[in-house]
Amino acid sequence: MTNIYFAASIRADRDDAQLYQQIVDHLKNYGTVLSEHVGNKNLPLSEESGLTDREIHNRDIRRLLSSDVLVAEVTQQSLRVGYEIRSAVVDGIKVLCLHRPQEGKRLSAMVFGSRQLRVENYETIEQAREVITNFFEGR
Repeated sequence: MTNIYFAASIRADRDDAQLYQQIVDHLKNYGTVLSEHVGNKNLPLSEESGLTDREIHNRDIRRLLSSDVLVAEVTQQSLRVGYEIRSAVVDGIKVLCLHRPQEGKRLSAMVFGSRQLRVENYETIEQAREVITNFFEGR
């Protein structure tokens, strides 16, 4: 069974939580999602009540490093997601970045320009599902 780590911006706001949940639900067709809480629209802005920042960091890095694949939704800029992408690259974990182009916003050249990442644009959840399916089925 493939272990999948899903990364997305969750501290700034939860506007995309429903989209993230739909992505997580589709990822479950390809393995175990170790970070499905990212899609939880009820997740408080402080992420998990009762956990310190260090506990969250250590837990998430443990999960990331035990994954086979990182799927990152990179539309909203996030230091956390960038940190997780870099950690995955250093550890040799395959990375798929999903991005919704938006007028007036550009994806970081550090992500878009990297040969170690597969970056795919999408506009609808249906397109995101197709990108994910193609990635996991080797297309």
